[in-house]
Amino acid sequence: MAAQPVSRVVRRVLRAGVRSCSSGAPVTQPCPGEPVVEMPSRPRPFLRERAAPFSSFLTDSFGRRHSYLRISLTERCNLRCQYCMPEEGVPLTPKADLLTTEEILTLARLFVKEGVDKIRLTGGEPLIRPDVVDIVAQLRRLEGLRTIGITTNGINLARLLPQLQKAGLSAINISLDTLVPAKFEFIVRRKGFHKVMEGIHKAIELGYSPVKVNCVVMRGLNEDELLDFVALTEGLPLDVRFIEYMPFDGNKWNFKKMVSYKEMLDTLRQQWPELEKLPEEESSTAKAFKIPGFRGQVSFITSMSEHFCGTCNRLRITADGNLKVCLFGNSEVSLRDHLRAGASEEELLRVIGAAVGRKKRQHAGMFNISQMKNRPMILIELFLMRQDSPPALSSTFRNSLGVQVLRRRVNFSSQTVTLWKGGGIPQTPLVAQQWLGASLPQRHFSSHLDSDTNPKCLSPTEPQAPAAASGPLPASDQLTHVDTEGRMAMVDVGRKPDTERVAVASAVVLLGPVAFKLIQENQLKKGDALAVAQLAGIQAAKLTSQLIPLCHPVALSHVQVRLELDRARHAAVIQASCRARGPTGVEMEALTSAAVAALTLYDMCKAVSRDIVLTEIKLISKTGGQRGDFHRT
Repeated sequence: MAAQPVSRVVRRVLRAGVRSCSSGAPVTQPCPGEPVVEMPSRPRPFLRERAAPFSSFLTDSFGRRHSYLRISLTERCNLRCQYCMPEEGVPLTPKADLLTTEEILTLARLFVKEGVDKIRLTGGEPLIRPDVVDIVAQLRRLEGLRTIGITTNGINLARLLPQLQKAGLSAINISLDTLVPAKFEFIVRRKGFHKVMEGIHKAIELGYSPVKVNCVVMRGLNEDELLDFVALTEGLPLDVRFIEYMPFDGNKWNFKKMVSYKEMLDTLRQQWPELEKLPEEESSTAKAFKIPGFRGQVSFITSMSEHFCGTCNRLRITADGNLKVCLFGNSEVSLRDHLRAGASEEELLRVIGAAVGRKKRQHAGMFNISQMKNRPMILIELFLMRQDSPPALSSTFRNSLGVQVLRRRVNFSSQTVTLWKGGGIPQTPLVAQQWLGASLPQRHFSSHLDSDTNPKCLSPTEPQAPAAASGPLPASDQLTHVDTEGRMAMVDVGRKPDTERVAVASAVVLLGPVAFKLIQENQLKKGDALAVAQLAGIQAAKLTSQLIPLCHPVALSHVQVRLELDRARHAAVIQASCRARGPTGVEMEALTSAAVAALTLYDMCKAVSRDIVLTEIKLISKTGGQRGDFHRT
């Protein structure tokens, strides 16, 4: 997509009703004869400029002073952005459990008293809360509060902004991830592109400068629009902020979708080599740049590739009243519960101080974050206090019911993982790009951390089955599940010795190019097909005796299911390994596991293509038992 034509069209949309004077006065100055629109007076200067020390309750163990508070006014939203929440939405907190207006103001008053001088109202979508204008007006009365900002999707902004400005709103961030209306509907799963544009126009008209535009950059979706967004800053007072794609529950994050700050910067510099870096405030989360002669600027928020934890001054209060000291942390404490229990101001401060004091030096590394349990983004901006430390990096964890839950295992070499882990968060994402290559890498899933273990090898320390004097028995020339009269019968294994049994089976699913690409990019509407198929294969192995009538129940000691994508054939290759110690083999468990995993892939993809073929379901090997080992050559 060419940068200039699109940017010009959008600029025309934005400028359509902007006032101008023949004298060239800025838009904040009315033309002769027009009514004067007064900007709200700013709160009085804060007395904290005295030499008194910053509040100890808002200072963590690393000396970071938290003067910026984000308050979520609601969990609800009128959009369904793909990077923010699943298409079906998320379970919402009952209204009675959300903070009331008075509770929001009570907490805001307490934080401002302790040193917070900037509050940003977020959501969900904050502008769908009916009393948002009143909340802004009440916050404006807090002595010491310098900035009241809001982050909005812009749908309701044009209608409400005049009232919000009069109430005291001083800063606006508007989310917009594409300049193409059709793509907008795809990303947010709703209509409304022109309403967002109208909101940006209204903010410029009312004199907000800069108007910050937040753009989450996702590979394969909108990274081709970087130049178009930057071109908007030539004639408009915009700060276009490119945000690295971040992981939250429900948004199907994977590393391949993330476009790093340095990659984006390289793209911009190819078009505008004169792009210059602007100085940063100490606590800034954005790296700002400007093209000489352009009215606006561009910024990068590098949460994933280059963290800014060392100068973080932010705290968050969720809509249900939980204090969250780190966006990527899974530790929360309920201020709502303490408020409703009648806690005094001193007691609340002790709770806040304890939470801030536990804040870590920095959040987890990029790959760790993608595996950590956290709220969907829509619910950050429900639960009692959680552990501060992230779960251990293993392929499985056990939930409260003791059921094993799979974690995704990214197929990077140990050298690459070491490079990324070295400093907690990588400083040079290009290292990973060199390993991944220009095209998308194959996706590999394993239900066991050590996927390189040979499933056919037995531990030499375990006793092996005693071999018959004449050696392994030959294959039988009669069916074993029928009696002498040809009727079905279950084999009696009661007198057979227990031996260690291992079987490996495989299957191939020929997906076709369309379904293959969607699985490779993890874009199926039903969800992550590889993960679901993996779970189905494990479950099927454990239920084989219930599915195959004459199979014996087997107490499996281990099931491993691996799926790999074969680009050449547009296929998914499945391998299932089962292990047990007992009197009968586990070939059927392995074959059932591979077959059901294949059927599950078919089910996940059938809406995309009916031309999917399940093939090559076969036993690869078996070990243990009187009839000896088998290895397919």
